[in-house]
Amino acid sequence: MSDAMIRVPSEVRDRLAVIAESRGTSIRSLVQEFAEATLTDEERRERAEQTRAYLAEHFGVEVSDEESAAMGRKLRDAFARRQDAAA
Repeated sequence: MSDAMIRVPSEVRDRLAVIAESRGTSIRSLVQEFAEATLTDEERRERAEQTRAYLAEHFGVEVSDEESAAMGRKLRDAFARRQDAAA
């Protein structure tokens, strides 16, 4: 795999360097981790559908759009509280 240059403002580069150093990694690894872990909207929808199908097939549980949205809000709120507590 060949490398590519990504141009960002120096403030962004400096921030990435701080984050990478705090995690004991490189900017390159940090950006790679982000790219591999971040899902597009379409990928999230596909995963949600796969999860719904799995729940229906293996547990007989049908999850509605409203239930799925409510759970998404609960998870986002829980992660936000966790980040606030860590700050």
